[in-house]
Amino acid sequence: MVNAPAHTPAPDGARRAGRAVVVERPGSHRLAEVPLAEPGPGEARVAVYAAGVCASDREVYAGTRAEGYVRYPVVPGHEWSGTVEAVGPGADPALVGRKVVGEGFRACLVCDRCREGATSLCSGGYDETGFTRPGAFADVLVLPARLLHVLDDGADLRSAALLEPAAVVAAAVLAGGPRSGERVAVVGAGTLGLLAVQLLAAVSPAELLVVDPRVRRAEQALSMGATGVCAPPDAGKLRGRYDLVVETAGAPTTAHDSCLLARRGGRVVLTGLPGPGALGIDPVHLSVSQLTVRSVFGAPPAAWAHAVRAFGAGLLAPAPLITHELPLEDFAGAVALVGGDPEVGKVLLRP
Repeated sequence: MVNAPAHTPAPDGARRAGRAVVVERPGSHRLAEVPLAEPGPGEARVAVYAAGVCASDREVYAGTRAEGYVRYPVVPGHEWSGTVEAVGPGADPALVGRKVVGEGFRACLVCDRCREGATSLCSGGYDETGFTRPGAFADVLVLPARLLHVLDDGADLRSAALLEPAAVVAAAVLAGGPRSGERVAVVGAGTLGLLAVQLLAAVSPAELLVVDPRVRRAEQALSMGATGVCAPPDAGKLRGRYDLVVETAGAPTTAHDSCLLARRGGRVVLTGLPGPGALGIDPVHLSVSQLTVRSVFGAPPAAWAHAVRAFGAGLLAPAPLITHELPLEDFAGAVALVGGDPEVGKVLLRP
């Protein structure tokens, strides 16, 4: 990086204000006009092209997100893509005009976990775009330039808005260490599950099963590299079959059931966040079967880089997962779509 002037003018430098969805408190939001923030030292201002709505955004609006993991009032939006329109001092001026996505965690970079590259385990306290910092349900987003990942000039920004969940899945795949010729199962055919299928298919498994009660969603996985699909009741017949199981659903029984699918000595990676009362993992089965169980929350830089490379190489094709695109004005409608109709895939807000 090279030093930049205090402010690099945006291509649309006449703009002095923007809009943002502000959730004042659970159940209360407004579309506000806000002053156009100038990027500070080491920061970049991004014109948001699209921002994905996920279950955690619904939790923010409903007030059900765990204590300490949201700070009201807040502008939600942690899945996004856009174009850099200005940078602050110390940020590379060559970023202006580039298509980008960006990491959400604002890690301290000095604790032991950060120094080993595990920024999603930062011991400096939870701090994330869209939850404790203003997010991307807005015309513009300001964040540290070090968090940006630059895309190819020809990248599809609509699809790129799904690179945040893709990075979470990439973290799960890297943790699971799939090897060619293994039997792999993915539990859940939502956004995370279908992105996981695409990344896992690139490793050439001998079998890639998707488990989900939603027939159409599961069958969509077949066009993305899965070799078979089944409903949860039928998965019980496959107990102990899989070398690697990636759980993405966060349903009350999926962590427990995923461990049963794994063979003795197999690996299980949990990415879903179940609510209170979920069925726990049987410790006797865990011990006797000698399973390796990992969990993923967010994504470190290595996972982001993996997802962005896969996207650039055409191994990740998120566009078919998008079913709805709404304007910022319809934030409430977008949130209502998430987690309701099983036919609804990824919902985008478009500034």
